[in-house]
Parts: sequence; C-alpha cells; structure tokens
Amino acid sequence: MKKQDISENQAKNVFLGIGSNLGNRIINIEKAKSLLLENRIDFISVSNYYETPSWPDPKKPKFINIVLKVTCEQKPQEMINLCKLIEVKLGRRKSPKNSPRICDIDIIDFDGLVLRDELCLPHARMHERNFVLLPLFEIEKEWVHPIKNVNIKKLIFSLPNKDIRSIKQI
Repeated sequence: MKKQDISENQAKNVFLGIGSNLGNRIINIEKAKSLLLENRIDFISVSNYYETPSWPDPKKPKFINIVLKVTCEQKPQEMINLCKLIEVKLGRRKSPKNSPRICDIDIIDFDGLVLRDELCLPHARMHERNFVLLPLFEIEKEWVHPIKNVNIKKLIFSLPNKDIRSIKQI
C-alpha cells in the first residue's frame, strides 16, 4: 500500500475510464480526451472502444467505454475534481444513479494508491466491470489490483460468462 505524500509533485501513472451512452458517444469520449489534454494530462496509452449494455437496466442505451493510461502531476482529489468538471462541461447533469449520461470519467487506479475516504482508490467496483477490465488489459497486461493483489487476467477470468459475451470491441 502506497502512502500519499502531499508534497510530491512527481508525475504519476493513472488509469482513467471514460464512458458515454447519450448522444454521439464516440465524439463525447473524444471531447473528454481533448479536455484532459488541455489540462496537462498526458496520454501514455489509450484502449480501443468497447460497447456494452447499460447496467443495471439493459433497456437503456448501450455504453461505449475506453480506458486511458495517463501521467499527471495532480493529486488524487485534484484529478477527480478535473474529471467532474469535464463531465459538466460536456453536459452531464445531476441525475439518479446509473442514469444514461453524456460522459462519465472514473479514476480506476491512481499510481497504486489505496484510499478509502471521500475518494475511493482503486475504484471500488472496477474488478467486477467488463468495460473496465478488458480495455485495461488491452493497454496494461501486467496490471495488478492494489488491494486484492490479483493480476488483471485472473480478474477477467472471474467475470461471469454473460459479462464476457456482452462486451464487444468496436
């Protein structure tokens, strides 16, 4: 478990998940990527697009998701604030949990840091989500969950078969 050193200003490796299921989903994701770049978030690698049914209600519009490996100098709270600001800039409004959205940006892993306060790192449910695990595996085949100490391959193999079958790379 890494401890957070507030005085550190070194670049950190961060994995972000970006998803959209309203409007032109790919353009929404590309706009989010542009806004990240404008805010000094440098991309190391970017996954392909993946399409999945909406969860928990598959009758809602399908999601398109990607995962990015980025480097940044922000602290975790500054990074989540930037992500929320970008979501709002792209038109996201307050709505009930799991509602369709123009843009959703999540911090999946912040340099291996473990936090369980106002910000939960790594993302609390990332290990259960096909739309995080498969694109993450595409760009970081040796990634290991900072809390579970389990590699990404094992996490993928632990997904239910229906989750593996319901995702497609586009």
